[in-house]
Parts: sequence; C-alpha cells; structure tokens
Amino acid sequence: MRTDFYYSSNFDRMNDAALSHTCMHLLCTAGEGSFVFNGHCYHIVRNDLVVIPMPDKVKNTAAHADMQVEWFAADYKFLQGLLPSNNYSIGGSISLNQNPVIRLTDEQAGHLLEDFHRLRDRMEDRHLQFYRELMGSLCLTMMYDIFEAHAQRDTTDRHTDRTAYIVKQLMTLLSTGISCTERDVSYYARRLHVSPKYLSATIKRVTGHSVTSYIDRHTIPILKEYLNDERLSLTQIADRMNFASLSYFSRYCYKHLGQSPSKYRQSLQPKE
Repeated sequence: MRTDFYYSSNFDRMNDAALSHTCMHLLCTAGEGSFVFNGHCYHIVRNDLVVIPMPDKVKNTAAHADMQVEWFAADYKFLQGLLPSNNYSIGGSISLNQNPVIRLTDEQAGHLLEDFHRLRDRMEDRHLQFYRELMGSLCLTMMYDIFEAHAQRDTTDRHTDRTAYIVKQLMTLLSTGISCTERDVSYYARRLHVSPKYLSATIKRVTGHSVTSYIDRHTIPILKEYLNDERLSLTQIADRMNFASLSYFSRYCYKHLGQSPSKYRQSLQPKE
C-alpha cells in the first residue's frame, strides 16, 4: 500500500523511487552536500531548503561527512489539492522547477523544522477519523512558511525571456476563470500566438507539468462550486461549462472527481 507521508534524516534516501509520487521538502541543518536535478548541479549548505516534486528525478547525491538534513515528503496531488488554483503555489512551482533551492534565515529554518516535527509526530495517527484533514492542516502551515521565504527570493529573481513570458501569460489567462468554458490547449495557443506544440513543450520544459494539468487545476474548483449549488441542474452546469453533451460532462467529472456528478452531489449531503 502506497504511503502518502514520509519523514527522514537520511540524505541518501532523497531520490528513493518510492517517493516518485511525492513532493520533497529537505532542509540542510549542518555541513554541505550536492545533487543534480534537471541537468543542473546544486550545492547546499546549512539553512538551504530544497523543494522538488517527484524527487526520484534527482541524481548524483553527494554528502560531506558533517552533513545533516531533515526532510518531509507528501503525496504531490494531496498537497496540490490543499491550495486554491490561483494561489502563489502555481507561480512558485514554476520557479522551483528552475531552481529548487531556497536560502532560509535562522528564524525561517527554525519554523520549518517545527513544521517537520509536528508532521513527523502525527504521521502515525492513522486511526483518527480526521487523519487526512489533520495532516492537511499541518502541511498547509508548512507550505505557507515555505511560500514566505520563496516569495522573498523571487523578488530578486525575475525571468524575462520568452519562455517565462509564455508561462506567465498562460497563468494570467487561467486566473480569469476562462477554463470554465475553454479547456482545449489549442485555444490558449491561439491566444498566445504560438502553436499548441510549442506551448505544450514550453510549459512542460519550464514547469515540469503539462498545459492540460494547469487547465484542469483551474477548472476543478469551478466545477465543484457549481456542483455545490443545488439551484443548478446538471444540464445547466454542463451548458455553462460548454460541454458538448451531458455524457461528456459526466465523464469529465468521473475522471477528475472519481465519481459521477450526481454521486458527487450525494456525497455532499449530510449523513443521517
């Protein structure tokens, strides 16, 4: 059975294949070491934080004898689901894919270690009825502590080349809610005056994720909001979201929500 949460102080486990579905958060607490990610070698020292989705892509880890680390990894989709689609997390994930190392102050490193330890101490409480909600709350605290430090780094690290411009414009388009009715990659390519192939390749290279994944990430909260509104029939929602048919709308719901729209609505009803 796959585990959703991991904690360790072993640097050599950083790229364990078992972590391929997670996002890794590693803090160097002493000494120094290095690793290769996306073809680039990164050297880290005390108070350096490394944030990497799918850490099995990391290669050539090397640690000095005095190196000490602590890391926490959690299921990537679980973490993404904790944040609204238009959150800083989208731009942040793009930046981290280009440079996954964030330099922390002593205070920031201290807060992050506290976050790690709270998560470590509650990981085994799987018997609790609201275990995932509890872990989600603790993960959210950790992520906002990371965002604070990352945002400070990004104020002095702006990318101005064409690829970064394309990514930024796509995210700006998606933030308007246009994906409610437009979910085809070709639509966004036309708006950005590039080919669908170029757009797909650029987004994948810069962010590590597909255009479709970002479109879906912005669309799902809209879909859930409509389904939560009992005044709207399923046919009305399908029309509002520009689905060709009710059956196509149902297939989309099943793919992204794990159940049909009617079943999803039933799941929202209070249990007697």
